[in-house]
Amino acid sequence: MKDIGKDRALLEAYASLWNNRKVMKGDEEPLLILSELVRRELLDENAHPRARKPIHEKFHLSVNRVMESSLTDEEKTALISVYCTVQERILALK
Repeated sequence: MKDIGKDRALLEAYASLWNNRKVMKGDEEPLLILSELVRRELLDENAHPRARKPIHEKFHLSVNRVMESSLTDEEKTALISVYCTVQERILALK
């Protein structure tokens, strides 16, 4: 059984890393929302198409942002795990 409270806390931890990014909190599972946000971030969908960076560069920048944040070590590890999982899925589709 999944712990929805931990997933919601992880989504909030992710949201705390970004000042101007809105996190939609609907009926969806928090981990699904987080995975979609990370996917969009890694694919650089928030940037203009000509300014987009490659996925490996975005992954590196994102992990650095997590590591340099004030999140707890447990939150950092959990977020980086989500980034790794999402990146693997993206690369498997290419």
